[in-house]
Amino acid sequence: MARITASVYTSHVPAIGAAMDLGKTQEDYWKPLFAGYDFSRQWMKDHKPDVIFLVYNDHATAFSLDLIPTFAIGTAAQYQPADEGWGPRPVPVVQGHPELASHIAQSVIQQDFDLTIVNKMDVDHGLTVPLSLMCGEQHPQTGAWPCPVIPFAVNVVQYPVPSGRRCFQLGQAIRRAVESYDEDLNVHIWGTGGMSHQLQGARAGLINREWDNAWLDKLINDPASCADTPHIDYVREAGSEGIELVMWLIARGAMADVAGGPAPKVAHRFYHVPASNTAVGHLILEN
Repeated sequence: MARITASVYTSHVPAIGAAMDLGKTQEDYWKPLFAGYDFSRQWMKDHKPDVIFLVYNDHATAFSLDLIPTFAIGTAAQYQPADEGWGPRPVPVVQGHPELASHIAQSVIQQDFDLTIVNKMDVDHGLTVPLSLMCGEQHPQTGAWPCPVIPFAVNVVQYPVPSGRRCFQLGQAIRRAVESYDEDLNVHIWGTGGMSHQLQGARAGLINREWDNAWLDKLINDPASCADTPHIDYVREAGSEGIELVMWLIARGAMADVAGGPAPKVAHRFYHVPASNTAVGHLILEN
């Protein structure tokens, strides 16, 4: 059967992708941030998955205010990097895994979660920046991402957005779906977005180090309780865009201890501020 062996959590700040694309990673402002992913890149080489199930949010690229699904799973064979207004990022096309994606969709929908099936979409920085951080620079003509990716888009842009509890339970359903797949596959599940940041209004630039790190502690050690964090807490303590952290709960819900297995091993933890007025959190958990 397929199995989820690890979960990865990381922010997906668009300026991080721009810093990589423009060769600025060793500049004083960016160097400490990218140093925090040195371990992660080697870890990816040592623990290469067969498939990555990548949870992210679309930024008005594949979806607009005309149509915003709460949960959308990509079932296509490939996904082009999106043009977000200044041209597509110079990164490889993302290869999908239609067979596993379709199986997960079938299983999760039968577990009473309503998913939108997406057979064609471009993927923006929410998906490509985490891949770049974990896998390093990849040239679009000569490079390739290390494995197929299943995009899973969550609405955290337009209210109402899903609760943390719903996301956590969805992660549990995804784990059951993966484990019911016949092929022997090593699957990683990634939760992206966050941490504390607000991009507009009177509190623009808000960063809350103490709250972020306390939330990370709870995510690791008491995820069920973490999943009960109400939306207003995210907005008040982590800013309007801090709600993106509910996507991390999908990945955490898919880990072994949530299903009655052993507690995951913390392989790496990193926190840095700021990155373009955003707090960057990063965590790797191994089953």
